[in-house]
Amino acid sequence: MSLATSAARFCQAFRNRDYSIYCIGSSLTVIGLWMQRIAIGWVTWQLTESPTWLGIISFAELFPVVILSPFAGALADRADRLTIARVAQCLNMAQATILTILTLTGTLNIWLLLALALWTGVVVSFWQPARMAMIPNLVRREDLASAVAINSVIFNAARFVGPALAGLVIVGYGAGYAFLANAVSYLPFIAALFMIRPRADLAPRKSRGGIFVQMVEGYSYSLKHPGIGPTLVLMMVACICLRPVFELLPGYAAEIFERGAEGLSMMATVTGIGAVVGGIYLGQRAGLEGLVQLSLVSVAAMIAALLVFSLTSNFWVGLAALSVAGGAMVTHGAGSQTLIQSAVDEHMRGRVIALYGMMFRGGPAIGSLTMGWVSDWAGLRLPLIVGCGLTVIALGWMVLRRNAIRDALEARGGISP
Repeated sequence: MSLATSAARFCQAFRNRDYSIYCIGSSLTVIGLWMQRIAIGWVTWQLTESPTWLGIISFAELFPVVILSPFAGALADRADRLTIARVAQCLNMAQATILTILTLTGTLNIWLLLALALWTGVVVSFWQPARMAMIPNLVRREDLASAVAINSVIFNAARFVGPALAGLVIVGYGAGYAFLANAVSYLPFIAALFMIRPRADLAPRKSRGGIFVQMVEGYSYSLKHPGIGPTLVLMMVACICLRPVFELLPGYAAEIFERGAEGLSMMATVTGIGAVVGGIYLGQRAGLEGLVQLSLVSVAAMIAALLVFSLTSNFWVGLAALSVAGGAMVTHGAGSQTLIQSAVDEHMRGRVIALYGMMFRGGPAIGSLTMGWVSDWAGLRLPLIVGCGLTVIALGWMVLRRNAIRDALEARGGISP
């Protein structure tokens, strides 16, 4: 396959007007989001110097999705997803503005930071299923894989641009200005959300039964599906046991590698670079064939890379391991999302995608809290090594079922209209 063909296949989602507007508007926002994430981690460490508090703040931001996602997913299948998205982004901008004011005035403490992290977690619980379920409304069904990959590349390009900028801003001006940049970055995205008009033929149906009944239907459908259920199980294990390392990077930077904000920024940056490479590779692939195998290989690569990261004291070896882990994380996560989006029935999309989001955000929340607490008395290395071992077991279970999973997920090349 020529480079031009690969690039054209990767970019084909941009032929959809609304998706192009959405991507342009979201690009600055995700850079601001990563600036804020790095700044929050750094401020938390400055206020407490505690891995446990790093885990608690991460838990507060990520765990609400576990409680609220089933309700939010059912809501995304009943209500206007675009309206949910607009309200969520306005609330996110308000949170970033308050965080900016508290930091610049010197009144921020760990308890206020905890409350604001919880605010973000609640809002994102509703935003995430609406956003992910809305993407197929913005593109032709044959462009879905391209759209998912482009979203992943944008998010993960911001993973290294945002931390790099955050490191410069924090060192030069202080964390408050990183929060300010995030607040301002929401403006173009909110404007974009008022400009787009998603496809009406994939709008949520009027649903029968109460929202609780729909939540139960979503769980039942996902767990009984021969492909979606196992995919979500592996996602849950990997997110609990492996992904918390990215939330605990401030502790690794300070305690293991004896680096400051610049070291933390470099670690987040190389993770993002690897993630972008993984996303680009995923986006230029044709169709769904082989995507289940790629997802499984990616989990194996992430396990190997994080084992190296957990055992080394060499900063540069650690950076190399993080870049591999970042690429593997994206090919597994975005690949799994593409398979699920292609296989799920449209009337169940919001609820199933909400469960995916629950694993993707709730898993690291549980893992970060647990690993942070264990790290206070056992060090940062041991919890990650144990997590790698547990993920090996889940991966082995998936490998034994791979043929049935492949038949269930790779047979459908697009979304049912």
